[in-house]
Amino acid sequence: MKQLLELTRRDLKVFFKDKGMFISSLITPIILLVLYATFLARVYKDSFFSALPEGFSVDPKIIDATVAGQLISSLLAVSCVTVSFCANLLMIGDKANGTIRDLTVTPVKRSTLAGAYYFASAASTLIVTLTALACGFGYLATQGWYLSASDVLFSILDVILLTLFGTALSSCLHFFLSTNGQASAVGTVVSAGYGFICGAYMPISSFGSGLRRVLSFLPGTYGTSLLKNHLLGGVFDEMSSAGFPEEAVNGIREAIDCRLFFFGREVTTPAMFAIVAGAVVLFTGLFVLFHILFKQEKNK
Repeated sequence: MKQLLELTRRDLKVFFKDKGMFISSLITPIILLVLYATFLARVYKDSFFSALPEGFSVDPKIIDATVAGQLISSLLAVSCVTVSFCANLLMIGDKANGTIRDLTVTPVKRSTLAGAYYFASAASTLIVTLTALACGFGYLATQGWYLSASDVLFSILDVILLTLFGTALSSCLHFFLSTNGQASAVGTVVSAGYGFICGAYMPISSFGSGLRRVLSFLPGTYGTSLLKNHLLGGVFDEMSSAGFPEEAVNGIREAIDCRLFFFGREVTTPAMFAIVAGAVVLFTGLFVLFHILFKQEKNK
């Protein structure tokens, strides 16, 4: 345990000392915020107004809060995964510069090294994503605050769960990489594509039925929906209190993926938690299995 803590502390120190890795991790949420606020805010507002019955008036503050909640949830859904890929570059860097050879000749077990990389990546990613969540709460306060205490706590839990998912996924993929060029290529693909397949850039409901069915098998889809449900739950309650027809509220919820369906059956919030948590366990187990198989192969 002492070796694990020392190696984790070493990995964290190297990560924050390397300004390239640290800045690349921080810049992801900033770029996404600018992208959303500049290009997608108007699209989101138009989609909300189109879901309202004709002639129905609404307080603009409610719509502003709805747009802000969707923007922040989308930003966090992407950042929790893409930032973890940046934070996990340390494992690739140690392979590229030969540091891993110095570490493996010591009495430290490979499982301890793997655990240190995993925990350090998760911790550094959480620092970034929780900071982004705090900034998101500040932005929501300026647009319209309708969150309850439970919404805030569940949002924090969502970010932690998605960060662990991103860490486990990136650890599995980075295990097979050995150069910074390979890591950059994988990171570029993930950064460019993940936001689309998880429903952050465009709602899953706007895709065709075939693509929706395919994306319903991906855990990231449900992670995004969890964030949207908890960051927008208070807004939907306010809409109902303001006299919104139930059909309109349900239409908005479905349009922005707060309601997801798996082959015609609605997926409940506890089921979404279970799916994302199961994915964390699965990819973490695969990461451990890769190290066991690699060790056996080395011993032959």
